[in-house]
Amino acid sequence: MSDDGTIITDLGLDAPQPNGADTGPAVGIINQYIKDLSVENPNAPESFQWTDTPQIDVQFNIGAREMSEEVSEIELKISINSKGPAGTQFIVELAYCGLVGMRNLDDQSKHAFTYAEAPRLLFPFARNVIANAVRDAGFQPLLLEPIDFNGIYVAQLAAQQGEGAGAPPMGEA
Repeated sequence: MSDDGTIITDLGLDAPQPNGADTGPAVGIINQYIKDLSVENPNAPESFQWTDTPQIDVQFNIGAREMSEEVSEIELKISINSKGPAGTQFIVELAYCGLVGMRNLDDQSKHAFTYAEAPRLLFPFARNVIANAVRDAGFQPLLLEPIDFNGIYVAQLAAQQGEGAGAPPMGEA
């Protein structure tokens, strides 16, 4: 990790590079940020008096767009809806993004990093944003359980290959 908190991973084998060439695989988080955050508390202040345990629905989606040959924006979308018998307590929608640099990776490794490893690195920060947003809406902070993004990626890849699709999975987790 660099002094500014950027995560840098060198996947090279520390082999000498011919004429100083940078040919070893490398990845790193360049920046991370909230792209969009929406918090709704539609039934306040009545919802603070409700005693029934709400049903909490959490949905994830992972998106990516290539900004340049070596930089991609990874977007972790999280939607949370908390409803009880009396109505909706809160709704939180977050688009948390990271700019990721990837150099000298084959397409398969680049895709795996984009849809498995990068979301794993971004998730703790998105989780914190959600906990604070729910707390600021007047409720106890919602701490999302850790997510095995790599396991989801591998399962989606296996499911697509089982269906005869040759392309790696894209998107939803």
